[in-house]
Amino acid sequence: MNRKLRMGMVGGGKDAFIGAVHRLAAFMDGQIELVCGVFSINPEISAESGREYFVPESRVYANYQEMYEKEAQLPEGERMDFVTIVTPNFVHFDPAMMALENGFHVVIDKPITFTLEEARQLKKKVEETGLLLALTHTYSGYPAVKHARKMVADGAFGKIRKVFVEYPQGWLSQKVEDSGNAQASWRTDPKRSGKAGCMGDIGTHAHHLAEYITGLKTTEICADLNIFVPNRLLDDDGAALLKFENGARGVLMATQIAAGEENAIRIRVYGEKGGLEWFQHEPNSLIVKWIDQPTQIFRTGTGWMNEAAVANTRTPGGHPEGYLEAFANIYRNFAWTLMARLDGREPKPEWLDFPGVEDGVRGMQFIDLVVESGYNDTQKWYKWPE
Repeated sequence: MNRKLRMGMVGGGKDAFIGAVHRLAAFMDGQIELVCGVFSINPEISAESGREYFVPESRVYANYQEMYEKEAQLPEGERMDFVTIVTPNFVHFDPAMMALENGFHVVIDKPITFTLEEARQLKKKVEETGLLLALTHTYSGYPAVKHARKMVADGAFGKIRKVFVEYPQGWLSQKVEDSGNAQASWRTDPKRSGKAGCMGDIGTHAHHLAEYITGLKTTEICADLNIFVPNRLLDDDGAALLKFENGARGVLMATQIAAGEENAIRIRVYGEKGGLEWFQHEPNSLIVKWIDQPTQIFRTGTGWMNEAAVANTRTPGGHPEGYLEAFANIYRNFAWTLMARLDGREPKPEWLDFPGVEDGVRGMQFIDLVVESGYNDTQKWYKWPE
C-alpha cells in the first residue's frame, strides 16, 4: 500500500485517558491516520476533540450510527478502513457489531463486551465477515513477554506445572467514585462496567497474560471475590485458583485496594526444567531460572532475544520500551496484517501476533466463572464453558 490506514474512533475524546493512549499507539509507526470519529456523547466535547485532532468538521459525527452510514457511502479512497472503540464496557458491543455489519475492521478495548453472549455474537460476525478484530490486551505486546512465550512454546522449560500471576493496584483504596473521578465512576458501576469490577478491569489482563505466555487454556476456576470499600457495588479485590489443560495449576490475584501500589502486574511460570519471571515495573528484563545452571536475565534490544521479541522491538538495548510501545505493537501488527489483506497478500506469521475475538470470548468466560465461583462460599471448582 502507498498510503496510511484510515482510522475512525468511537469515544476517546479530549477528556478521556485511554483515547490518548490509543492514538499515540496507533500513530507511533506512521502507518495510521485518524480521519473521522464520534469522540464523546457530549456534542461540544466531541467537536472540540475533533478540532484538536485535526479531523474535518464534516467527519465529526453525532453518533456512531451516523458515522458508519456516511463513511460507508464515501468512495473507497476516502472512507475509513477500521474503527477503534474506546468507550466504557456497556458501549462496546453495538458499535463493534455495527462496524462489522458495515464492512469495517475493528480495534476494541478489553473486556470485549458487556456480556459473554455479546462476545459470542461478535465472534460469529467476525467469522461470517472475515474482517479483522484486534483486542488491546496491552501486556502481550511487550518484547520480553513475547520472548517468554516463545521459550515456553519451544519447550525450554519442559512441561509447564505452575503459574503465578498477580495484578495489584491501589487507586480504588478509597471510594473515589463519589468524588468526581470519571474513571472510577464507570468502572464501579454494574450498569456500565458489567458484573465484575476489579476482575473485569484488570483480572482479565492477568488471565490473558497467563494463557498468552504458557499457550495453555484454563479448564477450571475456583475463585474468591471481595468488596472492601463500604457501599461499593462491584468487587475491588479477588483471587482465583486455576487448572490448565495440561494439568498445570495456577494462582491469580487481582486487587485495586492494595494501597500504595501503582500497576504492578507480574507473572511467574515454572516447568520441569526451570522457570521465568516478568514484572511490568522492569519491563525490559525477563528473568529465567534453571535447575542445573545459573539464573539468566534477558534484556530487550540485546542480541540474545529470540525472533519473536526482535520483531516487536524498536530500539537498541538500554533504551527503555514500555507501555506505549507495547500498545503500539498491537496496532502495528494489526495494521500490517490489514494492509496485507487489502493488497491481496498473505500477512507474515509474526504480524498475526495480536489478541483477537477468541481472546475476547475467553475473557468474558473468565469473568462469568470468577463471579459465579467468587461469591459462592462452597469453594467448588467451576468448569470452563464450551
